[in-house]
Amino acid sequence: MQVTFVHTVVRRMLLASKPLILDHSDTDRPLSRRGLHTGAQTASPTPHFRKDTDKEIKKHLKMTTSWSDRLQNAADLPANMDGHALKKYRREAYHRVFVNRSLAMEKIKCFGFDMDYTLAVYKSPEYESLGFDLTVERLVSIGYPHELLNFVYDPAFPTRGLVFDTHYGNLLKVDAYGNLLVCAHGFNFLRGPETRDQYPNKFIQRDDTDRFYILNTLFNLPETYLLACLVDFFTNCDRYTSCETGFKDGDLFMSFRSMFQDVRDAVDWVHYKGSLKEKTLENLEKYVVKDGKLPLLLSRMNEVGKVFLVTNSDYKYTDKIMTYLFDFPHGPKPGSAHRPWQSYFDLILVDARKPLFFGEGTVLRQVDTVTGKLKIGTYTGPLQHGIVYSGGSSDTVCDLLGAKGKDILYIGDHIFGDILKSKKRQGWRTFLVIPELAQELHVWTDKSALFEELQSLDIFLAELYKHLDSSSNERPDISSIQRRIKKVTHDMDMCYGMMGSLFRSGSRQTLFASQVMRYADLYAASFINLLYYPFSYLFRAAHVLMPHESTVEHTHVDINEKESPMATRNRTSVDFKDSDYKRHQLTRSISEIKPPNLFPQAPQEITHCHDEDDDEEEEEEEEEEEEEEEE
Repeated sequence: MQVTFVHTVVRRMLLASKPLILDHSDTDRPLSRRGLHTGAQTASPTPHFRKDTDKEIKKHLKMTTSWSDRLQNAADLPANMDGHALKKYRREAYHRVFVNRSLAMEKIKCFGFDMDYTLAVYKSPEYESLGFDLTVERLVSIGYPHELLNFVYDPAFPTRGLVFDTHYGNLLKVDAYGNLLVCAHGFNFLRGPETRDQYPNKFIQRDDTDRFYILNTLFNLPETYLLACLVDFFTNCDRYTSCETGFKDGDLFMSFRSMFQDVRDAVDWVHYKGSLKEKTLENLEKYVVKDGKLPLLLSRMNEVGKVFLVTNSDYKYTDKIMTYLFDFPHGPKPGSAHRPWQSYFDLILVDARKPLFFGEGTVLRQVDTVTGKLKIGTYTGPLQHGIVYSGGSSDTVCDLLGAKGKDILYIGDHIFGDILKSKKRQGWRTFLVIPELAQELHVWTDKSALFEELQSLDIFLAELYKHLDSSSNERPDISSIQRRIKKVTHDMDMCYGMMGSLFRSGSRQTLFASQVMRYADLYAASFINLLYYPFSYLFRAAHVLMPHESTVEHTHVDINEKESPMATRNRTSVDFKDSDYKRHQLTRSISEIKPPNLFPQAPQEITHCHDEDDDEEEEEEEEEEEEEEEE
């Protein structure tokens, strides 16, 4: 067993440690998820990997005597490194992929993609402005005031993840539990008594979906700002009389709920019947980001697994967008032949109707790529390369690709339609694309002085209370520090936009942040960042520290048995020895007929495996033992 354990550790070091070349010949082979990194371990977008199998690795271990030294050095490494030293191994922030749950890339057999805001990233604020203008025009065409045409989309106001209260007409920023962080009525930010009049506990029942609507997607940004514009216009226009739940125009009453529904209908009309797609296609260069690294990444994914596309868009729109994205004079690399976009995918599904796609789905049909129309009948044949399908379901994807849930890494931007449903219903591994993350990281690094000032203010606050306990009658004056904390926090918020950060308000994480942490295994500003990692990479989740862990130093503290009730819960090695003795005495005193196991035995090895994403480790070890016996 010890040999197996050492072999497992060494095999992982082969896949994840510093550069190693077992064979100096043919180092330009294609990428392989089981291969080894033969180039310098940097954030280079063009690493090379060897296709050595586990058997080859074991044979190499038998031929070398240097591995024991390397293993010893690896074991000693953490003791010689501090937090600052570890940081040097991280890639540049704008190249990083961030990890919520550990994921071993070598276990991924299929890479799935959404199209809108994932493969096709729409330029901001140009695309949002287009959607905003078209939606306003639609509202005016059904009877809303012409003055609305004067509004211009302001990207500084909205952020994703806000909640619209259809009863009071407020835009709310809340945390995971429904506690209010920010409340805006139109362009007016409510505070204190104004907020408590409508939300006495500064809390909402987030699961009351009839009243509260979560604006979670990038497509919701124009809609979010338009709702604020409408509420502000009708609240402040002299022609209308404001009411608690809406506004009046003479004998006519318009509730905020009715107004919200009109906006929702207008947005849907613009997307499905209006000219949004048509105007986008007329000027793709203005509205769509084109990245030359896209063909390179997809071609590398093709070398280690299967790649598929699932989009809600129809084939004609998908074809024109994808043709533009892959419109380069060369193929994946300069000098290689140009390839049509379809050649980069093993499976293409349009008209998917997500999130329904992740449940019962719809009928799987074949698309005539010449006319764009659907062929009659349900498709029942095997997977064919080059064929475009319409509809289907996530089960269809697994069947056609011969994969199960955790074999698939699905990459999308929609926290509900892409990530939540694929995770909860199918168990797919998930990668959330968050374009706003680039700006969030910029503020995080560029405004570091503000974060440092907040930490200093916390220290000043702690100093005032340093020598006080429950016997003290002194009440330190902390008002000036509190005012300064509010000022610095506000300055930080405004660096992100009027609604503050997408992920937090002060020390509180937002609803959106909690959803990212709960449902996305990986996330990044762009999935293109996967270029900077080998396909054998282990994305290992960092420890999420609780306050008692993040604020207490790693120093030994003796527990005073007379003062602290903690002493009775202090399970030391002495306690275990004492309990073993008592168990022995008890065993001697009972009858010969006894349960098979009187007491649980302390585990001799680690019992959780999620940190390494190695739930199949035991199976692999058994296979290795069998191979050793055969040899």
